[in-house]
Amino acid sequence: MAEIKAQLVKELREMTGAGMMECKKALTEAQGEINRAVDVLRTRGLAAAAKKAGRVTNEGLIVCKVAPQPTSAAMIEINCETDFVARNDVFARLAEDIADAILVNAPGDLDALKELSVGSQTVGELLTAGIHTLGENIQVSRFVRLTAEEGSIASYVHGGGRLGILAQLDFNEPKTGQNKQFIQLARDIAMQIAATNPLEVSRDSIAAEVIQRELDIYRAQAAESGKSADVQEKMVQGRLEKFYKENTLLEQPFIKDTAISVRQYLKNTAKILGDQISVVGFRRYEIGGQ
Repeated sequence: MAEIKAQLVKELREMTGAGMMECKKALTEAQGEINRAVDVLRTRGLAAAAKKAGRVTNEGLIVCKVAPQPTSAAMIEINCETDFVARNDVFARLAEDIADAILVNAPGDLDALKELSVGSQTVGELLTAGIHTLGENIQVSRFVRLTAEEGSIASYVHGGGRLGILAQLDFNEPKTGQNKQFIQLARDIAMQIAATNPLEVSRDSIAAEVIQRELDIYRAQAAESGKSADVQEKMVQGRLEKFYKENTLLEQPFIKDTAISVRQYLKNTAKILGDQISVVGFRRYEIGGQ
């Protein structure tokens, strides 16, 4: 018979929730007839997952993977329906396997991720198998893979996998990345991000529309004071500075020593190590977040 078209495979996959390869095999066996292919999958027990595919997934795990040489890292949010399954070893192994596949293969999006091979199965097939085994809808909601060309990446997972951080730091001297003080610094930065949830690394990185929205609010508040325009503007600028200190990583008080800022902690450590160290960026995932 003629070659099975990719669009037909995709349609069957959307109808049944079965893996891409299983759908292609079923269509081949059914000679391209999609309704017969559905029956083939049902016979094999692979279409049952479709009944669960629409159920809400509010629980799950955040898993971080950092390469042995920490210049690349991956983080994944994989969701299920209940905390009971989120704490299940089978679910945890599934999340670990998928995170490993992301780290090694760097897929571009969720569709590409589902086509990655993990042993003899694709990620999509692993998810379908997990739905059958655990009896709940299981979905990968998002993932990220970072690469540090001139530095390293640190990770931190909190709350039994409900919160995960990847923090990317740059430095000039190769030996810096192996130094115990730098490794502690990188972990402290990741923990800071977990605890304080900053918007950006620095004030220069915050979008102009975000700043404008804050200014509009502060000016409206200041206007209610009835004070002179000069005083009102000082009030506005004071509140904006407070906003920066609360919402930009480098200006926040360091959680382990609130007498100094994160920026000062970076400078102090860099001076000890005789290098220049900077925070390039970070990603923060929390179960159910955006």
